[in-house]
Amino acid sequence: MLKSVAVQVATEASALVREAWEGMAAGRSVAVGTKSGATDVVTAVDHESERLVRSRLASLRPGEPVLGEEGGGAAGDGVTWVVDPIDGTVNFLYGLPWFAVSVAAQVGGVSVAGAVVEPASGRVWSAARGQGAYLDGRRLAVSAPSSLEVTLVGTGFAYSPSRRTRQSKFAAGLLGRVRDIRRNGAASLDLCAVAAGWLDAYVEHGLNRWDWAAGALIAAEAGAEVSLPGSAPELGADATYAAAPSIADPLRKVLAECGAAEV
Repeated sequence: MLKSVAVQVATEASALVREAWEGMAAGRSVAVGTKSGATDVVTAVDHESERLVRSRLASLRPGEPVLGEEGGGAAGDGVTWVVDPIDGTVNFLYGLPWFAVSVAAQVGGVSVAGAVVEPASGRVWSAARGQGAYLDGRRLAVSAPSSLEVTLVGTGFAYSPSRRTRQSKFAAGLLGRVRDIRRNGAASLDLCAVAAGWLDAYVEHGLNRWDWAAGALIAAEAGAEVSLPGSAPELGADATYAAAPSIADPLRKVLAECGAAEV
């Protein structure tokens, strides 16, 4: 039930976001503001998407609290909904079709159901705890790279220039130890990419709960080994990590050697 609500609401918000994205491509403008700095942007569409999600959840799951990137909120004693109305807002603004609406249900801070829906492609990623992960109804399974040398790793960078500089040094050290690195710009979709085997692993520092709440569950339900912020000090206090089991431990060691804890 919770998964179906997440899918329904994320799909409806995705339609709103897609309409705005297509309008931008046709020349219509979208109001843009900033949050923590000039590179940390928020659009009117982010706010509209979150308002829609909150309205629909109030109708479908009345009384359950919502924690959203734009509207804030706090967790409750039962189910709390965690919402990223557009994950990958910079991609959205630039016309790059790698952004998504992410909706997850958590109990006690643990994700139990979630959906990540891509407005540009219409792809629907979903999972419920103990029930597997799916892409458009097809069950997902992680990859099984034979070694770190053939491991494709996703990552991301912070808005803070000083932290981005530290992260670039970390990534430079990692590049010589793995197949390659990808930086796509939407954490929820990078975690889904691990679930699909499109990436073998993913690590990023500084994510918020709404960035990983649905995607990390989808990766875990596809078989990935997942560490969330606060659970892997050797990777850094705020690291999110997901990896195929065949390379999860050796990659974790290499990340630590490359200075992950200092990023």
